[in-house]
Amino acid sequence: MMQAVAVERNLGGTALPPIGLGCMCLSWAYGLPPSTEEGIALLHRAIDLGYRHFDTARLYGLGRNEILVGQALKGKRDKVYLASKMGIIVDDAGRRIDCKPETIRAEVEKSLTALEVDHIDLYYMHRRDFTVPIEESVGAMADLIAEGKIGAIGLSEMSAQTLEKAVATHPIAAMQTEYSPWTRNVEIAVLEATKRLGTALVAFSPVARGVLANGLRDPNLLAEKDIRRPMPRFSVENWHQNLALVDAFNVLAEEAGVTPAQLSLGWVLSRGEHVHVIPGTTSIAHLEENVTRADWRPDAELSAKVDALINQQTVAGGRYDAKTQTTIETEEFA
Repeated sequence: MMQAVAVERNLGGTALPPIGLGCMCLSWAYGLPPSTEEGIALLHRAIDLGYRHFDTARLYGLGRNEILVGQALKGKRDKVYLASKMGIIVDDAGRRIDCKPETIRAEVEKSLTALEVDHIDLYYMHRRDFTVPIEESVGAMADLIAEGKIGAIGLSEMSAQTLEKAVATHPIAAMQTEYSPWTRNVEIAVLEATKRLGTALVAFSPVARGVLANGLRDPNLLAEKDIRRPMPRFSVENWHQNLALVDAFNVLAEEAGVTPAQLSLGWVLSRGEHVHVIPGTTSIAHLEENVTRADWRPDAELSAKVDALINQQTVAGGRYDAKTQTTIETEEFA
């Protein structure tokens, strides 16, 4: 049940290993973040292991994650393809989405300062600002490319239609969105559109927020501020059904001779040669596990078993609560 494959794929004109590193949880979101020293040590170990794509954002830790990544990259900047994001603003006025051209310009300067770099390889709009035409936001980002401040433009959690409009203004290097066996929304339209338009699909949460890495048995044990707590799939009503899927998935992984995380990552990467994954972790052991079988993919028979087991019909609950879902433009199943 295995298939050897090439280990590099295109992202923004650069050939990279398709397994990158999502850096968010080193500062925020899942459980308790590690210390600065531990976070830097993990990022250095990632580089030693061959990770070449680090993904952060202005939002993560309200700037602390960019600072951490910047500290880790001192003397190592040339070893990493660096991605960051702007557009979700959290300040005294609350949380909002703002991708006006003047905001984009102000936010990139904050990111460059926090990261202690003069160039970000891939810069994303973190979410769609429905008050600003996508063409205006992309045009402002194109100006940043011309000025040498960023290398390529990315979008995050946006629809295929918005991608089409954006590409008409400037090439879009990447579309980042959630993708794993239990989150299939990109299969409605975005997966095909990105392939057709020459845009990489960068999958965040490719191990289903730890669930398909055998990393969660009881949501009640999550830290108080863990972002999974309000997500419907982790609710008392839905978790029993979803845990049964996890147990069956773990059996498939064992039969294939890989870990659950390796099966989930291999499955996502098998969906297209333009697909990349950016699993996040605070564990060096998991960091190593995720790339140990980087060239492995499930064969057609195993992929079919995964598809039949975990899909939009069998997973209980939506991705987000109702309020958060209003900020997500990626197509939804009926």
